[in-house]
Amino acid sequence: MCRMAIAEAETHLAEASKYARSGRFQLEAAIQSVHAERVRSGRTAWAPIMLFYEQLVRLSPTIGTHTGYAAAAGEAHGPDAGLAVLDRIEPGFVADYQPYWAVRAHLLQQLGRLPESKTAFDRAIGLAEDTAVRQFLLRKRG
Repeated sequence: MCRMAIAEAETHLAEASKYARSGRFQLEAAIQSVHAERVRSGRTAWAPIMLFYEQLVRLSPTIGTHTGYAAAAGEAHGPDAGLAVLDRIEPGFVADYQPYWAVRAHLLQQLGRLPESKTAFDRAIGLAEDTAVRQFLLRKRG
């Protein structure tokens, strides 16, 4: 079922690309397409995801887009690169944005900055509304 859905989505994305216009939805679909490729390859190609996010940030500079770009940059070029993106976001905009804190916690953890990571995990856990997300973050926090 998953492979059939991925194939159908790839068909729609290929059709949309014929129009030679990159809009927000096409870029979001392209990001998901690269993520879905992991089903076949077993790996995530973070560099193209990061490039799609760069374009998406230009078209739709939301907190979510910047956070996604930071996560991709962290995976493609290391946690310092991801943190640099997060640090450019106005702190007032992310105070209650749970994904920001989850990404920040993950990147800090990768750098071995454990006290800061635990603080960010605690913030992300406190902001998580979904029980499964909360449990996942608790496990990652350690």
